[in-house]
Amino acid sequence: MEDLKNIVEECVSGNVRAQETLYRMLAPKMFGVCLRYAKDTSEAEDNLQEGFIKVFTYLKNFRHEGSLEGWVRKIMVNVSLEKFRKQHVIYPVDDLTVFESKNYSNDIIENITADELIELIQELPPRYRMVFNLFVMEGMSHREISESMQITEGTSKSNLARAKDILKRKVTELYGETETTKNYSA
Repeated sequence: MEDLKNIVEECVSGNVRAQETLYRMLAPKMFGVCLRYAKDTSEAEDNLQEGFIKVFTYLKNFRHEGSLEGWVRKIMVNVSLEKFRKQHVIYPVDDLTVFESKNYSNDIIENITADELIELIQELPPRYRMVFNLFVMEGMSHREISESMQITEGTSKSNLARAKDILKRKVTELYGETETTKNYSA
């Protein structure tokens, strides 16, 4: 812990080696965060780089009261959100009944690997991907998501429902329909 505090202090003072050390410590995990929000690897790499520029710019404001990793993670998520808001216009949809989905077997979900799931999440339309990640991965409430993305809570809920429905269909297509899913779709 004291070692990390020293690295942070050295980074703040402009020590390039300390910055490189901090980058190497956190970049692999933060790349995973960026990848969940990005449409592809290239965008995730851009978000990671932009995120670390902000980390090093604002590191002097880190108070060592919480986890440095959590602080950096929040920056990466915010960079992804900023990029998303610049690139996409979100149209409100408040009628959740439009997105009611079938029930699917949990057996299918147990067969999918993390890499396959990340790939499927990346294939979601951007607004659905963003809401899904904020809700499922970051644990944000629909109110927090609506404030962050500048949408209504209803839109957040409907986008999440639609994202889940799309993911369920894609997983079913990937692994084929089982007897259990056939029974639910009747």
